[in-house]
Amino acid sequence: MPGFEIFGELEKQHVNEVLETGILMRYGFDGLRNNVWKAKTFEQQFAKKMQVNHCQLVSSGTSALTVALAVAGIGAGDEVIMPTFTFVASFESILALGAIPVLVDVDETLTLHPEAVENAITSKTKCVMPVHMCGSMANIDALKHICKKHNLVLLEDACQALGATYNNIPVGAHGDLGVFSFDFVKTITCGEGGAVVTNNLDLAKKADHYQDHGHDHIGNDRGAERHPFLGYNFRISELHAAVGLAQLQRLDEILSIQKRNYLILRKAIQQIDGVTFRSVPEGGEENYSFLNWFLPTQALAEKAAQALAKEGLDGNFYWYKNNWHYINGWEHLKNATAVSPLSKEISLALHKNKTKDFSKSDAVIGRTVSSLIKLSWTEEEVQKRAGKMVGVLENVLN
Repeated sequence: MPGFEIFGELEKQHVNEVLETGILMRYGFDGLRNNVWKAKTFEQQFAKKMQVNHCQLVSSGTSALTVALAVAGIGAGDEVIMPTFTFVASFESILALGAIPVLVDVDETLTLHPEAVENAITSKTKCVMPVHMCGSMANIDALKHICKKHNLVLLEDACQALGATYNNIPVGAHGDLGVFSFDFVKTITCGEGGAVVTNNLDLAKKADHYQDHGHDHIGNDRGAERHPFLGYNFRISELHAAVGLAQLQRLDEILSIQKRNYLILRKAIQQIDGVTFRSVPEGGEENYSFLNWFLPTQALAEKAAQALAKEGLDGNFYWYKNNWHYINGWEHLKNATAVSPLSKEISLALHKNKTKDFSKSDAVIGRTVSSLIKLSWTEEEVQKRAGKMVGVLENVLN
């Protein structure tokens, strides 16, 4: 991770095929395309890879979340349960629709704690959004049970877990809807892009229309298309889709390299007394984009991350003090700081995050370090890195 590390001739070939047609937009201009349809082809191949019936490409992972929430009927005043450890896009997409993000604790899966989810459900709750962070997954069965019990939408944010599986089914394909990101630092990249997947034909049709200004896409005359409902512009371009299509064809290669490098590092540091690893639900397999490990205390984890960086071992993330991925750094959310007025209901709900008790999340994330697994490392480089990591961690713990 990320896919840009292995850009090559295949990506150039797909992009050049688009440039030769001169048609960069995914809709219309049929006669000029020479039958080159990168977005359509990507959608078909990605749906097959994810073992789902439908895929809708969009302009980003954030767009994918927004589209998925919208077509699931989530809107003004509805509550969406999400984790304290995620990327800011999770609550941004909820707020964009006038809905209310309800943050709850994570457990040692680094994702939603099922008991915390159950305790957070109110009469306004409409959706549970697990975020499969750093290459692994939530306790999917437990969350599916909760959603079924309370008649809630299960929306899987799998933006950081492409290629992970649970019971041999891709992560992202278990809920009512799943979303993926193909931004520049994801497992495969379009530069900017995202996808919504589902097995529900009605949701798929709504996503198709919603992401393109509400166009119904019936017939061959774009100007004659009707608009069954309001939509927005979340379209992907043919150029972005071309890069992503090439990368999709290399996904198995990417996952294989990640797994090799991950296992070398894990085998090395698992021998160290005091190092433990994130919990992966039984039946789950990570995508190996991050090696996620714990130390006994918050102080030791922070010290370890700093020591690794000082030794020149980049890519070891200490999320507890990261401004993008953990509740501690989201002052703009807790203070409801916005460029345009928020509703009183949303503003009050956001301010409550200042006084909520997230100590259970703190106890997990405060001890967590996530080591990025790069594709560009040779096996020899990974072995050397593993040796250096062992030396640093043994020094920190002794």
